[in-house]
Amino acid sequence: MKAEIKTAIICGIIITIGIISMSVFYNEVDMKRNTHYNIEINDKSKLQKAPSILDATGYINISSNELAETLEGKVVLYDIWTYSCINCIRTLPYITTWDEKYRNEGLVIVGIHTPEFEFEKDKDNVLAAVQKFDINYPVVLDNEKEIWNAFQNNYWPRKYITDHDGYIRYDHIGEGSYKETEKVIRQLLQERSESLNIKTNTFELTTLDEFEHSTFKTPELYFGYKFASGRNNLGNENGFKPEEVVEYNIPLEIKQHYFYLDGKWNNSKDSMELVSENGLIMLNYNAKQVNIVASNNAELQIFVDGISVPDNMMGSDLTSQNKILVSEPRLYNIINSAYSESHELIISIKGSEFEIFTFTFG
Repeated sequence: MKAEIKTAIICGIIITIGIISMSVFYNEVDMKRNTHYNIEINDKSKLQKAPSILDATGYINISSNELAETLEGKVVLYDIWTYSCINCIRTLPYITTWDEKYRNEGLVIVGIHTPEFEFEKDKDNVLAAVQKFDINYPVVLDNEKEIWNAFQNNYWPRKYITDHDGYIRYDHIGEGSYKETEKVIRQLLQERSESLNIKTNTFELTTLDEFEHSTFKTPELYFGYKFASGRNNLGNENGFKPEEVVEYNIPLEIKQHYFYLDGKWNNSKDSMELVSENGLIMLNYNAKQVNIVASNNAELQIFVDGISVPDNMMGSDLTSQNKILVSEPRLYNIINSAYSESHELIISIKGSEFEIFTFTFG
């Protein structure tokens, strides 16, 4: 083998090891930065109690009076989420499993549904999502962000766990750290059982297939001018025109991680709405998963690199005809592949009033 080829192979191996090492390192850093423990502590007076959630906008799976009684003397996991958030959705299999395992051991899980977009304030939409994701624990609606603000929160999703006296003992932002979170649940349940002199059962830690994020991926892209402020990834030279209908044309040259529009679009604060009968969205992305949050009735034809989406890249909402039928306000999965790659995505839209809020990636 020539020396040049050997050198190239060795360099490739070194680079691969370096990327993997960096990924592991940053995942560990993120877990430590996004997680706060108050487990081994003797003086609880220094801790903060969870704020009241009894003045919520609405309730699902429980009433206000029932909730107050249910929380009394229990270990409580508060999950701040919203139903179109992909990061929130990925955590739900763990949370629903913990609910089944530990409900009779003294754990109460409460979903605090704090909307990001206006359509998420509709109780019927949230109820449909609760049923879809098989959520049987109480969900409180926080449409005005009063509970969100009381927790001094800024993130979706976020989990707080309180002990049976109501003190916050654990706080985690985002996905991941599932084993660490479950260990905290078990430890606080053990504290409760010792305090009440009752016996608890022993369970194996939950093992589920956890989504593995791409090391490098396109960031979340917002279509609403309010959300895009300070992180503008609209590539058309027209740019955002708040509360105006703008006719966009896709330019000859496009940049990666920017989305481009064709057609007439109404610019609103949290979305863009197609005014013309047809439209296009073009994006050069890098990721293994692509999702959109969209609403209103429309037919979307999807192309990757100018052709139909290959079988090994088809998202769960893509039909065999290479289409997505938008019929309700929610997240739609377009691309779901095994590896993070760069591709050109084109969404051809039929149906005026189609509304899109965001692209998210994995």
